[in-house]
Amino acid sequence: MNLLILGATGKTGSESLDLALDHGHRVTAFVRSPHKIGRQHARLTVAAGDARDTDRLSAAMAGQDAILSALGQPPRQTLRPSTFMAECAASTVAAMKRSGVPRLAILSAAVLFPGTGLRIAFFRWLLANHARDLVAMETIVKATDFEWTIARPPRLVPSPSETYRSQVGALPDGGFTASFRAVAAFMLTAIERRSFLSQVVGISS
Repeated sequence: MNLLILGATGKTGSESLDLALDHGHRVTAFVRSPHKIGRQHARLTVAAGDARDTDRLSAAMAGQDAILSALGQPPRQTLRPSTFMAECAASTVAAMKRSGVPRLAILSAAVLFPGTGLRIAFFRWLLANHARDLVAMETIVKATDFEWTIARPPRLVPSPSETYRSQVGALPDGGFTASFRAVAAFMLTAIERRSFLSQVVGISS
């Protein structure tokens, strides 16, 4: 499979890149800072560009079978008003339409799931600005005719484990964390198997 990864220098994106190469795919990493890609591989192409640049994205998407978007914001930025995620989704969707790529797996967050309790209320308050941006992002994706999957994990933590639990439309019970690698594994598997089409999926350890 020819796979383009957005956000490949981030923690989930770098795990996605490694897993995709390990699974034998041909990978294009579309990143703002190519020098941050430390891995070299015969099946890896690094393309420089901003994820909000539709023209560059379209060029990089030529010949791709699917897009895996692991884009995110630095922790401090998630506390401030932003439209970054929505802007990236809009350019990604536009570029996919131009290039004819049918499949998209995209990273969101579990803060968008409904729920009650002090813990949920606190994080919903803390991440209110980021949540608004993610809602706009998801709205753009859901309005398309693509084979999309939206992954909503809770707090992400470093771990070599690829094990995850998934549930459509909700976070699995007791799922307070998920590893970057496990979320990457879920997104890649969903693309490979064409599973969870047009579904929002909660992912946790």
